[in-house]
Amino acid sequence: MGQEANGKIVLVGFMGTGKSTVSRLLADKLGWARYDSDEEIERLEGRKVSDIFASEGEAGFRTIESNTLISLLEESGNAIIATGGGAVLLEGNRSAMLDNSFVVALKADAEHIISRVKSDTSRPLLQGDVAANVNRIMEARKHAYDFAHLQLDTTALTASEAAEAILLHLHSRSSQA
Repeated sequence: MGQEANGKIVLVGFMGTGKSTVSRLLADKLGWARYDSDEEIERLEGRKVSDIFASEGEAGFRTIESNTLISLLEESGNAIIATGGGAVLLEGNRSAMLDNSFVVALKADAEHIISRVKSDTSRPLLQGDVAANVNRIMEARKHAYDFAHLQLDTTALTASEAAEAILLHLHSRSSQA
């Protein structure tokens, strides 16, 4: 059937594109396990992502994030995995995702992302001027999600519509195999 035969669908994308919500809907519709890499990191580390950033910096967090992601990809069984927005920054992470899952990049325009994340104080990279930080990080990562098997713009979609679009794509891929 292709990459999804490994039983993993990984959602990547900038913060505020809907990864967590869409992953919940996909897991419910497919009856699969669901993991959010940031939630897993917090569970395994016993502390919040923002605290890890504060004590170990972004580089320290990215190492923990990579180890957690690889571990989730290696687990047996079908699963939906929602990654943190920066999980794609390391080549090793991108390769592991491509080799072990069907990767879907969720995208949205800056205006929608800003409106979705502006009141979320738990995002370490957005502290201060949220709009300026979103625009700066989006510019730096504008091609970071291009490696995904499927690109989906969620700007004008509800989370349910995004989940349905992914399922339709997977169904059409499997019927062509």
